[in-house]
Amino acid sequence: MNIAKNTFLLLALSVIGLGIVLGTFLWLKLQPRDGYRLSEAQSLEGLSDFGPVPEFSLTERSGKTANLAELRGKVWIADFIYTSCTDTCPLQSAEMAKLQKQWSNQRDLRLVSFSVDPERDTPRVLTRYAEHFKADVDRWLFLTGNKEQILRLVQQGFRLSATPALSDGANEDVILHSPRFVLIDRAAQIRGYYDSRDASALQRLNKDVLSLLSNRKE
Repeated sequence: MNIAKNTFLLLALSVIGLGIVLGTFLWLKLQPRDGYRLSEAQSLEGLSDFGPVPEFSLTERSGKTANLAELRGKVWIADFIYTSCTDTCPLQSAEMAKLQKQWSNQRDLRLVSFSVDPERDTPRVLTRYAEHFKADVDRWLFLTGNKEQILRLVQQGFRLSATPALSDGANEDVILHSPRFVLIDRAAQIRGYYDSRDASALQRLNKDVLSLLSNRKE
């Protein structure tokens, strides 16, 4: 009796174990693959080639249309924020303000902040936000526009995350997005990603900015 019971338990455990192994294999085999989607845990600092920024046409806080053509020939740093954010966005913008001051003598450098909440971040709202950080109207752009276009640009163009958090009442207005800065060269090629919360990453960003600014062929 005990032998039959033990045999049954061993068989049941073997079936369960086989099911776990097969399930894990199928999950790894069939899970969606972004191919070029960037993991937040990856160390991506340093000049490399991550592909081109796709064409876009958005609205700047001034109300004027801004597109990729206007940034060609410039080295620029992009980030992704929304004005009602109380988490990483104010810190990102404060670091961008430091970059603006540090590179104030470099006419070929631009800063570009894309709103990931364009429905609420109108040009007027972005203007107030930009004024808080003393953003130079000519050198630091704040862009808004069609929500689908911006999310597609962030996710497929810059290959970063930007999605509303699951609504639980208290966090229904939270938008999960990457805190990385993105460095783009004069040919509109993405050259590096830098965690805005990491002081050493920002040091490497400044080094790479200098490299791109010094090399007119980039």
